[in-house]
Amino acid sequence: MPIRRYHRFVAIGCTPDLEPAVALFRSLGDPTRLAILHRLASGEARVVDLTNELGLAQSTVSKHLACLRDCRLIDYRVDGRQSFYALTRPELLDLLRSAEQVLAATGEAVALCPAYGTSAGSPAGATA
Repeated sequence: MPIRRYHRFVAIGCTPDLEPAVALFRSLGDPTRLAILHRLASGEARVVDLTNELGLAQSTVSKHLACLRDCRLIDYRVDGRQSFYALTRPELLDLLRSAEQVLAATGEAVALCPAYGTSAGSPAGATA
């Protein structure tokens, strides 16, 4: 009799000690927030810098900056009428580097994952 794998069908409750990690990875799971963090890893930036470099609307950048600030992953300093955003935790760079190493080690397995990867460049689960 074949072994059944239920990992995609059985809801597993999140224990309270895992909830902060789940929230952290959810905050990192958005492509825009991840792009902002990657950019801020090279130094502080203003909203206008991020909109120009990432090709995003100012409202989109501001919304994601607010989320990252709420998570205390970034903060800002005011200089005159400008705000400069920067990473608050240097450990975040280590986490991003570790993620890149995991991705390099797994090859395309994560990108091809039926639950979280992409198929032909579209989000998993997207229908035409």
